[in-house]
Amino acid sequence: MAYLLLIHEPVGQREARGEAEGRAVYQRMLDFAETLKAQGVLRAAESLAPAAPGQRLQVREGQARVVDGPYAEAKEMLGGFFLLDVATREEALAIAARCPAAQWAAVEVRATAPCFETAVR
Repeated sequence: MAYLLLIHEPVGQREARGEAEGRAVYQRMLDFAETLKAQGVLRAAESLAPAAPGQRLQVREGQARVVDGPYAEAKEMLGGFFLLDVATREEALAIAARCPAAQWAAVEVRATAPCFETAVR
């Protein structure tokens, strides 16, 4: 079963860290990804660019609307993800607990499912 680990980090955290610490943190995440790959549970992992240049698109009544970031109401940004292939939610949670980002951000664990499913897995 596929589970996503979504890394929710505070807005501005990267700037406060500075480049040297940021590179060290990034290396820890790369090492974590390599460990998961060696265990055969990693499907994909990516770090995301800061939210500031991001855009949101909605189509309503046939009209596309694009809103540029940053989003004033946002206190967090999605900083990256790991897509896992594990048997249970418990296994995904155990991996999330080992994720280095859990020390400076929140790690959300979500199962993948078709958009018509409404039951929590």
